[in-house]
Amino acid sequence: MFLQLALIALCVAVLPLSVVIWSRDTDKHRKLIAVTVALTFELIMFGAFTRLTDSGLGCPDWPGCYGQANPLQSHADIRAAEAAMPHGPVTLQKAWIEMIHRYLAMSVGVLIIAQVYLAWRRRHATGISPWLASFLLAFVCLQGAFGAWTVTLKLQPVIVTTHLLLGMGLLALLSASLEQHSQAHVIQTAQVSGLRWPATIALVLLFMQIALGGWVSTNYAALACHDYPLCNGAVIPTMDFEHGFSLWRQLGQTASGDYLPFTALVAIHWVHRNFALLVAVVVAVVAWRAMHLPGFQRLGRQLMLAMAAQFLIGVSTVFFSWPLLLAVLHNGGAATLVLLLTMLNYRVRQTKLIATH
Repeated sequence: MFLQLALIALCVAVLPLSVVIWSRDTDKHRKLIAVTVALTFELIMFGAFTRLTDSGLGCPDWPGCYGQANPLQSHADIRAAEAAMPHGPVTLQKAWIEMIHRYLAMSVGVLIIAQVYLAWRRRHATGISPWLASFLLAFVCLQGAFGAWTVTLKLQPVIVTTHLLLGMGLLALLSASLEQHSQAHVIQTAQVSGLRWPATIALVLLFMQIALGGWVSTNYAALACHDYPLCNGAVIPTMDFEHGFSLWRQLGQTASGDYLPFTALVAIHWVHRNFALLVAVVVAVVAWRAMHLPGFQRLGRQLMLAMAAQFLIGVSTVFFSWPLLLAVLHNGGAATLVLLLTMLNYRVRQTKLIATH
């Protein structure tokens, strides 16, 4: 099984590697990182699709599916599980969704291994330290471990949320690596120094909001408030913060094993939607300031548009009762913001460093 999975990962990685090899870009290393960023973005989107279609336990073991490398080989076991529990988490469709997600994740690992090889081989020619690439490899292994625990611990909310955060963190690190291999934008220190801390704060707040959003999704609290800006007709509805934000517990249960009350779901949803207002204001201010700095105008406009689109998608999911497409796009919007804010933070620090020297 492990050999078959490795061969599948290599086969899936062939397409992005072919894009790199046949690209007209003379810097193949940079192109490889860019392709990995794109594939990681798609992996985050597909991960959201996997979670939102309840396919996370489509294969209840890891890394294979009922001990096999693909659902075709485990077809009989899947059908038997589906017959025993017709409304359970295991179906042939969900098994394929879950395994495709794993195949994509393994192919990202293959591309990162290729990056590590090139980083060490070309370190003298580029003058770029290979340690970030090496850290990326360790980071993606950690992400894989949480992917395994997501399945073996039966979608425990804190594990699934951490898995999402690590995926976003991987995207941020890859974005920083891509910026590292791009030409720096040299701008005077005085012009960018005032943006350094606001950009950092915006990125930290964004990751906090992603954690809250992951907590909403993994606890299935997206429909706990059915209106906006009110929540079930109230500014401050009845909420149970103690059970809602008790981290170490099973899905749908309190820490003591009782059923999770609806008021706990309301608390989870309410905190996420209200913290979003703070994040939107901070990111908009950072984007506005970037739009008025030479060399940052385009990135600032992109950030402003992405924040506005993300806010509108988030509100729309409430009015349209969380349709699948909007929910997946909401995850993609968060990933886009991570990408843009990481680029902004890197460029602000890099131009400061260049100007200082």
